[in-house]
Amino acid sequence: MKRNYRTAYNQLKKIGVPVYEGGYNGDNTFRISAEENYNTVWADYYKEFDASLDDFGVNHKINDILTDNGLYAEWENGGVLGVAQQ
Repeated sequence: MKRNYRTAYNQLKKIGVPVYEGGYNGDNTFRISAEENYNTVWADYYKEFDASLDDFGVNHKINDILTDNGLYAEWENGGVLGVAQQ
């Protein structure tokens, strides 16, 4: 993984975000699960469980870390966020 992806991955993992190495299409990035919202709602495609998410159903803490590293999250499907470079 490129340095900015690795940095964001480690920062997200440290705060408890369910992150997984490898992009949705096998690229050398990482993904964020939207199906492991146990103690904190990290991402919710339908915004059913937490009104404090952004307009796209992503926790602001995720967006802050990704933005600081020149990245953004985009829904791959209703259960997975892909991460890409800005």
